[in-house]
This record gives sequence, C-alpha cells and structure tokens, in this order.
Amino acid sequence: MPPIIGPYDRSGDHMNLNVLVVEDNPELRRLLNQGLDEEGFEVDLARNGREALMLADPQKHDLLVIDIGLPDSDGRDVCQALKSKGIEAPVLFLTAKDSGPDRVSGFSAGGDDYLTKPFVFAELVARLRVLGRRLTRGDRSTSGDLRLDPVRHVLTCGDRETELTPTEFRLTGAMIARSGEVIRRREMIAAAWPPGAIVHDNTVDVYVRRLRRKLDELESESRIHTVHGVGYRLE
Repeated sequence: MPPIIGPYDRSGDHMNLNVLVVEDNPELRRLLNQGLDEEGFEVDLARNGREALMLADPQKHDLLVIDIGLPDSDGRDVCQALKSKGIEAPVLFLTAKDSGPDRVSGFSAGGDDYLTKPFVFAELVARLRVLGRRLTRGDRSTSGDLRLDPVRHVLTCGDRETELTPTEFRLTGAMIARSGEVIRRREMIAAAWPPGAIVHDNTVDVYVRRLRRKLDELESESRIHTVHGVGYRLE
C-alpha cells in the first residue's frame, strides 16, 4: 500500500508556512516535498535525525513533520532534542504504528499531532494548517540553566556537564520539553521506554533520583519536584 492515499487537495488556503520534513523513505520524502510545495508551504527536507538537528532553525521553521522510525534515531528523541535546542515549532509525527502507547509516547515526547501511514494527503495538509493556526514563534529557554546536548547526550549547566544514559536523556528531554508542568509517571514511561516495556513506578523514581543527583553535581538552580500521587515537575 502506498504511504499516501488519494490526490492532492489544492482547494485550501495558503498560509505561507515553512515546514521541515524529517523522513528517510525517499519516495515518501519526494511526495511530501512535491505535495506540500504545491499547497503553498515552504519545504526543507532531512533524511535522518542528524540532518534534522543540523537544519532545524527556530527563526525559519514553523512546523515539523517527523517520522518516528528514522534509521539513525527514534523520531521522539529527535523531537525532544529539537525542543531542548529552543525549537518551539509544533510537531506532527508520522508512524506505521497506531497503538495507544505509541500515541502517548509521541505526545509525551513533545509531539502535537500524530498521523499513521498510509495516510490521506489532504488530511496531513489539514492537520498542518490547524497546527499553523496555533503557532507561537520565538526563542524560549530550555529549562532555566539546563540544556541538553542531543549529539553527545550530555546535560549542561553553564560550563559544567554530565553524561546521560539513553533513558536518562529521554526522561530529561521530556521534562525539559514540558518545563513547569506536572508529568505523570505513565507519561514519563511512555517517553523514555520502548512501547510494551514493563516498567514499574519505582523504576521511574530510581531514575529521577539519579537525575536529581546529577543536577546537584551541575550546581543547577533547576529542581525536580515530586507531586505526590501524580508525578514530577521540573522548574
């Protein structure tokens, strides 16, 4: 079955939005480039997570379309890394998976919408235009004095840095992406562990304790607060 179903719908209004498409499938990448261009979008293309991190520009890109199944990284990790760099553009995930946990993990990673392959191109355009209307541009601090380095998987505070395991990186990215908000334990599990993994609440608590120690080592002013019976909040 082709990744895009149905003809392009050119009847919609043009919003002059700039979209960064992160997709490894050459044919789908070509179709998205052609279709979105004909719909009036400005389109930049990235083949993998590394290219996305190099190309993404908070002053240029209004919207991000990211395939979750990239060859060099999980699209959710790419999303979190982009958010940590100050990229605040809304994110629409593309994926071949359509389970509840997959959707939750995408939203927990900072995604704003989710479309399952194969999809109708007109629906993709409609969803992007809805996200475009919610657009809020401008730079925003990652989380106080904390920044994630998506290439080296380290957390920095001023001139200090500490290495993060892949799970710590995803957890930290999820909290930074939603700084100031309470994140439930189940949302943290969805963001940091593979779908279907059996992870108990006390495992999350162990990782949070590790991250707190690392914040202390960095002498960061940011703190991870416990919201009893709910989850955690970074601020």
